[in-house]
This record gives sequence, C-alpha cells and structure tokens, in this order.
Amino acid sequence: QVQLVESGGGSVQAGGSLRLSCIVSGYKWSSPCMGWIRQAPGKEREGVAAIDRDGITTYTDSVKGRFTISRNDADNTLYLQMNSLTPEDSGMYYCVAEYGPPPFASALQALGAMARPGFGYWGQGTQVTVAS
Repeated sequence: QVQLVESGGGSVQAGGSLRLSCIVSGYKWSSPCMGWIRQAPGKEREGVAAIDRDGITTYTDSVKGRFTISRNDADNTLYLQMNSLTPEDSGMYYCVAEYGPPPFASALQALGAMARPGFGYWGQGTQVTVAS
C-alpha cells in the first residue's frame, strides 16, 4: 500500500518561509515523477512544482524564483522550500507521486496533469497559511 505523508505546513507572516516534506512508502517502482499541488478555498487545484526522475524541475509561474522542489530518493522524501511567501500562497498542499509502471512523465507533463484525478497517489495534505 502506497502512502505519502506530508509535514511542515503552518502559519507564517508574509515574506516568511516554510519547508514542506513528503515521505513516500510502499511504492513499487523507483523514482517516479513527483510534485506538489495546492488548493485554496474557492479556487481550483493547481500544480505548483514537479520534479522528474532525472531531477528536472518545473514550476507554475506564480512561484518561480521563490519555491524550490527537490527529492532524496535514498530516503524516499520529496521537499518544497517556499520563500517570500504571500497570502496568495495559502492553501492545502498535497504531495503527489505518479502511478506506475514506467516510463514516467516528464516534469513539464506532470505539472499540468497531477492536479487532475488519475495521475498519481496523494498524501493527506498539509495546511499553509500566510498572513498579510
């Protein structure tokens, strides 16, 4: 049984930073495409960042230059470093790992697809709240 467990969310002031983590267990294949999506109240889910098995990353425009996605496959962990946070970054953040089997998607393919059903496994989410 595949499980994704996120942590690191919280409440910060605008301009602050948070680092999200996601530990993956029970996954059958190695190095799937992974990413983070978020959903704010009244808004659609959106892909925030994705990273593929080669370490190639992609980001939605609103977070470029502020967020950094990374992975440590030895520890089965995905990270999202979020700097210069704004109230518009508030929402529930979910870790996503692509369904197998290989071949896996590229990061660019994943960014648009992973917020939709059928792409991959989701964690339970971690809340990020940024106060102005």
